[in-house]
Amino acid sequence: MTVSSEIRESPNHDSRNGAPVDILLLHYTGMTSAEAALDRLCDPTAKVSCHWFVHVDGRVVRLVPESERAWHAGVSSWAGEIDINARSVGIEIDNPGHEFGYRPFPDAQVEAVAGLCREILARHPIPSGRVLAHSDVAPARKQDPGELFPWARLASDGIGHWVEPERLTSGRRLEPGAAGPDVADLQGRLASYGYGITPDGVYDAATVAVVTAFQRHFRPARVDGIADVSTRRTLDRLLRALPRR
Repeated sequence: MTVSSEIRESPNHDSRNGAPVDILLLHYTGMTSAEAALDRLCDPTAKVSCHWFVHVDGRVVRLVPESERAWHAGVSSWAGEIDINARSVGIEIDNPGHEFGYRPFPDAQVEAVAGLCREILARHPIPSGRVLAHSDVAPARKQDPGELFPWARLASDGIGHWVEPERLTSGRRLEPGAAGPDVADLQGRLASYGYGITPDGVYDAATVAVVTAFQRHFRPARVDGIADVSTRRTLDRLLRALPRR
């Protein structure tokens, strides 16, 4: 168990059924208070949970043992896998989210999240490219932990996969309504990184959702679902820097 953590047992978990733990998934709570979020995560009728919860002041609460399958990812996918709950450790970070007044994550909270991530990564063989946002694995449904989450700060501690985003610049953009081989190439590169997208050459709503999720995590300076030059170049650099599986 993580040092300096509290325990509040959630009944909402089941067996991993032998699945390897190879994803670390970060969420925000998206609720009006930490107490409301914890109550929901421990409510058997809600059927949701996570392994860890981090308060704004850095206090850490364990809800589900990492040996068990917590219910935090919902309908999701990454790199062809669809039961993300079975193979992930989930951290809920107290933040009201986009619906209730999204705000930056305090330093004490970020330090606690980073420390917790380091401990989890020491316990499980999770590749850097599989430290993910909830929005990465469920781009059509989720926005968390969002564009204000400091992924670069975690990367400075060796947590996750990161490159410095390409600066915003003018140039050709791929956007909704576009179609053809350039769109298929973009979709294929996003799928190669792990996103659940089919390279069909049509810049549809699903593509907008995936590009938006990518921007929230890796190019947060502008989150609009349009694959501008900066977005495409950042994706290219991430793919080149991805450790070989």
